[in-house]
Amino acid sequence: MIVLLGVVVVILGFVTRRNPVLVVGVAGIVTGLLGKMDPLEVLAAFGRSFADSRSVTVYAIVLPVIGLLERYGLREQARNLIGRLGKLSAGRFLTVYLLVRQVTAAFGLNSIGGPAQTVRPLVAPMAEAAAERSTGAKLPDRLREKVRSYSASADTVGVFFGEDCFIAIGSILLITGFVNSTYHQHIEPTQLALWAIPLAVCAFLIHGARLLLMDKQLEREMALAAAEHDLPLPEGADK
Repeated sequence: MIVLLGVVVVILGFVTRRNPVLVVGVAGIVTGLLGKMDPLEVLAAFGRSFADSRSVTVYAIVLPVIGLLERYGLREQARNLIGRLGKLSAGRFLTVYLLVRQVTAAFGLNSIGGPAQTVRPLVAPMAEAAAERSTGAKLPDRLREKVRSYSASADTVGVFFGEDCFIAIGSILLITGFVNSTYHQHIEPTQLALWAIPLAVCAFLIHGARLLLMDKQLEREMALAAAEHDLPLPEGADK
């Protein structure tokens, strides 16, 4: 029972608001040593856990790479790229991204995008640049956060409703396995994947419409902000 002291370490670490990664690491080391493992065995256990759960811990490798790319101008280049596409508004750009995210997720390519990989360094800056070009003025912080939230929603909605169209995704296999074993049914993954297609289409139409309406909302809110501060209206905004 003494090995359960590792749980106490976790509780104390969270109560004192220490770094969660550090707390869990120390708790693992304490648990291993109390379980009469030598330091090399503890280190080997950490290595095996990392290798067995690399899909969960891959962020530890991805984030530094994204940070280096941003430091050397990735976000600025993304903004410059969208600036060359004259008629592409923020809503239209995010609608296209929503479609691409759904289609790739439907083929099982979930990991090619995500909040850390694409939304923060690429999609959000490009959407902000498109919004500023279409409204003709720099976005205030409140509207900038709104564009960023819509960028994240396009990624989330796309992958959430697109992945179920792929028969080998974990959620489809979990549902079929649970239903077949619990209710003695014989549901095939293909059946669920086919029924997920109309749902994905509806999700695209509904959220795509919200993204397109965002352009009008931005123009209206920019006009109101300009009126409140007695500033000239941005070009193209409704008076």
